[in-house]
Amino acid sequence: MPELHLPWLELSIITPVLGALMVWSVRDPEQARRRTIVVAGLTLFFAFSTWQDFHTLHTFEAHDHWDIITPLLGQDVLVVDELSAPLLPLTALLFFLIPLATLRTKVRRFPFVGNLASLALMMAMLSCREGWGIIGLLAAQMIPPAIELQHRGRSTRPFVLHMALCVGLLAAGWGMLDAEGPRSEHSMIAISMLAAGVLLRSGICPVHCWMTDLFENASFGTALLFVTPMAGAYAAVRLVLPVAPDWALRTIALLSLFTAVYAAGMALVQHEVRRFFCYLFLSHSSLVLVGLEMVTPIGLTGGLCVWLSVGMSLAGFGLTLRALEARTGRLSLRDFHGLYEQMPILAGFFLLTGLASIGFPGTVGFVGTELLVDGAVGVYPVVGMLVVFAAALNGIAVLFAYFRLFTGRIHTSSISLGARPAERLSILALTALIIGGGLIPQPGVQSRYHAATELLEARRRPVVASGKLEEQSSALDLDQILGDVPVHP
Repeated sequence: MPELHLPWLELSIITPVLGALMVWSVRDPEQARRRTIVVAGLTLFFAFSTWQDFHTLHTFEAHDHWDIITPLLGQDVLVVDELSAPLLPLTALLFFLIPLATLRTKVRRFPFVGNLASLALMMAMLSCREGWGIIGLLAAQMIPPAIELQHRGRSTRPFVLHMALCVGLLAAGWGMLDAEGPRSEHSMIAISMLAAGVLLRSGICPVHCWMTDLFENASFGTALLFVTPMAGAYAAVRLVLPVAPDWALRTIALLSLFTAVYAAGMALVQHEVRRFFCYLFLSHSSLVLVGLEMVTPIGLTGGLCVWLSVGMSLAGFGLTLRALEARTGRLSLRDFHGLYEQMPILAGFFLLTGLASIGFPGTVGFVGTELLVDGAVGVYPVVGMLVVFAAALNGIAVLFAYFRLFTGRIHTSSISLGARPAERLSILALTALIIGGGLIPQPGVQSRYHAATELLEARRRPVVASGKLEEQSSALDLDQILGDVPVHP
């Protein structure tokens, strides 16, 4: 396996660990915020360097050498490939923007140590392809939010029980697969356990109550960073997709499709902003799972593209809602607030990110949504119609929230509520990614297509070796995909 030129991958994991130790002893919240921003910025630089270094190798996968622990863990435990390469800088960017955009009035309530610990765990998980490593890192990721819930005096039972059950199912299922050894068909019980664990971690209905509880009781930033990297989707790709039979993938896709429509409808009737965002995100993340489980080049490419677009757009959408909440307290959608005159920049960014999440032309989500719909229609026409229906409901919900929050009356305030310089920097960075990815989608689609074809090839490889099933052709050229999908608005 090729190697990166420099140990960027290790640095992107070690840096937040050392940063968390540095921030742990700091008592001044403002100083802790500054150190967190510096450490998260360095991690973003290393993650971006990992992506660029990997891109220069022109290969599907590459790794670094851990000089100390490689003999213990194995040489290929931490690997960057076509799937994870863009996810690493995107995740690091989100963990950098949240503390950067945190107002001074909220620094005492934001867990900066937990933020850096979660960043290290997330970067390690996205660099890991070993089943037990992924499961262990998923288990460790629930610790920082649980500690914060306990410190805030909120019940940890719903969150901890759901996450513990998720880890238990994944561990039991993967343990059974290990015991069965390499084979073409694994037991139904093992596959069902893995699928159930992925559905739990992704918040698929009816096991989604932990997500609404987390948004209601934890800080908005912590909840946002726990769900937006979509660790459940990563577990589905690494643990379920390579070994699951078609019936298991269809079951996950159907449950995810039902959740997408259900959550979109729930977002329309929510009165609290946090619950509204939770259901909106749940609907979009479920659509990602629909694309990942269709097992066709177009559908899987669309799911991977939507994964990136939703991560960018809904992270910006949540960042805007968090900024509004920091100024006015928790908001209700029962009344009109008329905040546009006080914060026009945040209002425009709210609308941009909301429309980008549903695939509005000219935004990063446009081509991915088109590919997802095309892939769904090619497999089951009804599924494609329901995907479009869920996107339409989400669009209505976004516009409804925009009119409730920013129009209807004139809001008066004795102080300025406009965006601060740090918030403007965050808005500018995400806006450039959202619009740039929409106007020039070819590099992103090409990368996702290569990742999709390799994932499908890895799924077929053990089946072909066993001689029990014939290899299905995946001879779809990227030009053929892009030829049927408009890449410009």
